[in-house]
Parts: sequence; C-alpha cells; structure tokens
Amino acid sequence: MEYISVIKFAKKYDISERTARYYCANGKIEGAFLTGKTWNIPADAALPGRKATKKRLSPLLVALREQKEMKLKGNIYHRTQIDLTYNSNHIEGSKLTYDQTRYIYETNTIGITDEAINVDDIMETVNHFRCIDYIIDHAEDKLSESLIKQLHLILKSGTSDSKKDWFMVGDYKRLPNEVGGMDTCPPKEVHQRMKALLSDNNAIKRKSLEDILDFHVRFEQFHPFQDGNGRVGRLIMFKECLANNIVPFIITDDLKMFYYRGLHEWGHINGYLTDTCLTAQDQYKAILAHLGIK
Repeated sequence: MEYISVIKFAKKYDISERTARYYCANGKIEGAFLTGKTWNIPADAALPGRKATKKRLSPLLVALREQKEMKLKGNIYHRTQIDLTYNSNHIEGSKLTYDQTRYIYETNTIGITDEAINVDDIMETVNHFRCIDYIIDHAEDKLSESLIKQLHLILKSGTSDSKKDWFMVGDYKRLPNEVGGMDTCPPKEVHQRMKALLSDNNAIKRKSLEDILDFHVRFEQFHPFQDGNGRVGRLIMFKECLANNIVPFIITDDLKMFYYRGLHEWGHINGYLTDTCLTAQDQYKAILAHLGIK
C-alpha cells in the first residue's frame, strides 16, 4: 500500500496540517500509523466523515493499467507509449524517427542508423515512457504542484540539462524564458500563479474538454519550467482526460501548426484549439475501435 505524509493529506483535502494530525492522533483515519514522529497515511484514505467513493474507471484506463502490468505488446498501451512519446518529443525538436522510438521501446536499441544520434533525445524518449506509466498509475490523483514537478523530474533526469547547476530538474525555473517570442511568467511569480491555477482547476468537480484545454493554455503561457513545458503540459492533458472519462488525444506532426495556432488564439477564437484536439481525438478513437476498446 502507498502512504502519504500529513502535509500531502492536508493539501489533498484543503485542510490544515494541525487538523490532519488531530485526525491521525484520534484514530479517525483508518490505517494511519506513526513512524517515530511522522504519521503515515494510506494514499486512498478518505477525509473523516466522508465515505470513500470509487469512480467507475473508463474501459480505456482499465485496459492501460492491465496491459502495463502485463507488459503486453501490440495493443493500446504499447501503441500509446510509442505514439505519444514520438509525437510529443518530435514537436520539441527530437530528431529520432518513429521507428527509432519504437525500437527503443520494444528492444532498448535505436536500430541501424548512419547518422549521429543525440543522447538527450534517447534519454528523453526513455524518460517519456516512464512519464506515461506515471500518469496511468496516478490518473485519478488530484492535479497538484508535486505531481507536475514529478513529471518534469522523470522527463529530464539524466539529460545534459540535469547537469547544469542553474537548471532546476523537478522544480520551477530560476531564469526568465520565453515561448514563441512571447514573455512568460517571471520565475519569482511562478509558484503563486501555479497555485492559483491549480486551485481554479481543482474547484471544477467534473472537467470538460474545454476545461482541460484552458488549463493547458494557461500552463504553457506560464512556462513554469526552464524546459520541458510542452511535453509536461501534454502529459497533463492526457492524464486529465483519463481522470474525467474523456477520450484522450495525441497531437501528431500534421496537427502541430494547428495546435500552435490554437494556443496562440485561445481566449480569442477557442475553436482553433478545440477543433485541432477533436481531430486528434478522432484519430485516437479510430485506434481504440480497431483494438476493440470502448
């Protein structure tokens, strides 16, 4: 069983740490126990006075989890790992081909090539596979700063960026950056603005596709990390679709420019991004239909 700290439990239910400790000390949280002076709380523990309710999982999430545990090849988990990793990395400039991405996933090699291969492209491909596993495992978790930072940590671990003192792997940026020639959130404001964004997002009990896209646009506008924002942002969209029983989608190379336009025009003409993502969703639905997944 997975356990969390008092701090994480308090954040999960928007209560004070003092209240969380009171619940633990008075036996109101089933399964909580002390190690030294630290409380360990079951990750799925409900807030006292509330019964834990289990949402019905989508057939897709069930299939992804089952196939992940089976290490099954040739089905939706296998296909998602390769398609999402290749396309999301390719948008950010990775030179690996689709076949090389597939070889790395299937055989832990890059296949035969006459060209030099950037080691970071390989590392970030392997790391992206791990990110997908993480969002499958944590699809139902409330979106939080710690979850988002963990995705960045997994994605950038072992890369050349991780060896730079000023590059904060798994944490918000220290230096100003820009995206598409536009200024982004100053480093000193990132934490507060991300906290407010997550508060707005988590106040929505049942998110629609538009809610997920709105969060994505604002996240990309903040550009909270030094690098890796696009990939982390698209992983978050995939996770939130799974959490809200919405068919997820993968922005493919042929949709890249429409995706960029949609990000730029959001708030003015939301339909650009919505239509692009619906097209990508139709492509993913076709794969699901072919594999017999509802």
